[in-house]
Parts: sequence; C-alpha cells; structure tokens
Amino acid sequence: MVAVPSAVIFDFYGTLAKWSDNERAFTYETIFAAHGYELSANVRDYYFSRYDGVDHAEHSVDEAAYERWVRSRLRDLVDSCGVQAHDADDLIEALREADQGEMTAYPEAAETLARLRDAGLAIGVCSNWGWELDAFLDEVGLLHLVDAPITSARAGCRKPHPDIYRQSVHALGVDLADVVFVGDSWEPDVRGPRRLGMTAVHIWREEDRIGLAPPALEPGDHRVDDLSGVLPLLGLRGVPA
Repeated sequence: MVAVPSAVIFDFYGTLAKWSDNERAFTYETIFAAHGYELSANVRDYYFSRYDGVDHAEHSVDEAAYERWVRSRLRDLVDSCGVQAHDADDLIEALREADQGEMTAYPEAAETLARLRDAGLAIGVCSNWGWELDAFLDEVGLLHLVDAPITSARAGCRKPHPDIYRQSVHALGVDLADVVFVGDSWEPDVRGPRRLGMTAVHIWREEDRIGLAPPALEPGDHRVDDLSGVLPLLGLRGVPA
C-alpha cells in the first residue's frame, strides 16, 4: 500500500484505452505493406522512441503547426524505408488516418476513475498524444471523469521530459510528492515520474505483452495487472470482477 495521494495521473493509450480493433489491421507495418513497402521492427521501434523526452514547443504554438511537425516526422519515416516520392504522400495520409482510428476504454477504466473521484482524489491524464486528446477521452467515455487532460501536443514536450509532468501536476493544483502516476510505459510512466518525486504504478497487461517480460521493479516501484489494482494500493475497495 502507498500513502494516500491528492491526485492520480494516468497515461492514456495502453493504460486507460486501446484501439477498438484488437488485431490492429491498420498497423504501420500493414499500411506500409499495402503500399508495397516494408517497415522493419527496428525502424518502427526507433521511430516511436526517438522523440520521447523532446522539447517541441516551437511546433506546439497551434494545431496546424503541430500537424506539420507530425507529417514531417512521418516523411522522415517513409524516406528511411526507401518509399518512392510518388508514393510518399498517399502513405503519409494512410498513416495519419490510422492514428485517428476508433478507440475503446479498458473495461475497468471508468469504474476505477469513478472510485478514485468518489474518494476525493483529483484525476489527471498526461499522454504523449496528439492535439485531440479531449476528443478521444470523450469517445471512450472517460472525459467527464478527468479533471485535467494534458497532451504532449499542447504541452510542447513529450514524456519523460520533466515539464509535461509539471504542467499536469500544476493543472491539478497539487504537489509532485502527492501524486501517483499510472501508466504502461517504463520510462515515460514510471522512471520519469519517479525522478520528479512522484509515486509510480506500472500497468503490465499480460494479454498485451505476450512473450515479453516486465522490467525489474526498483525500490518504491509498484506494478498491477490492470487499473483496478490501483485501488487496493491506495486502501480503496477494488472493482468487482
């Protein structure tokens, strides 16, 4: 059990919500393949990690500037895969469409957030996500349970950059030491928050991590297999199975 906080901040994708298509028929790999190109796992992983922790304030002055930056990153990706110039624009459009796919909340998400709010805790979301985080939270039925959604697109920096956590905590009007941060990604959602003095809870859903082993916990870390596990950590009654 951890000390009862003033607020709990959640990551979004992989923590509160997932793509509705569990098989993700429109993964980046399948989109590349549909256009006659290959996206290797190494290139894909590098693309999704290379911007973690960056300050991109100059690209976050408004939604149009952010969209231009996203598309420039995708153009770097398609260029690195040898995509011909006459195919690049169509492939980038397909990738952007995939990024706007339908999402759904994890089954225990709404009940967990509601229990935390009933206990008097402020609820935040802090996510490396696009300009439209509020719309996605609304789509999955969680927006009304969140006091302060903070997205990297608007914050101008991406987890684990310390400023995005500070913005999220400031929006809730609490202190860093009084926050529990919950997420599924190791550096952005566990190590980054811990470096700033927050308590961190790592979500490790076995069904999403088949064949993988979780990182070793460090002293003071916590791990649960779904969101309902956060409640007993805080001394609250769990979500019924």
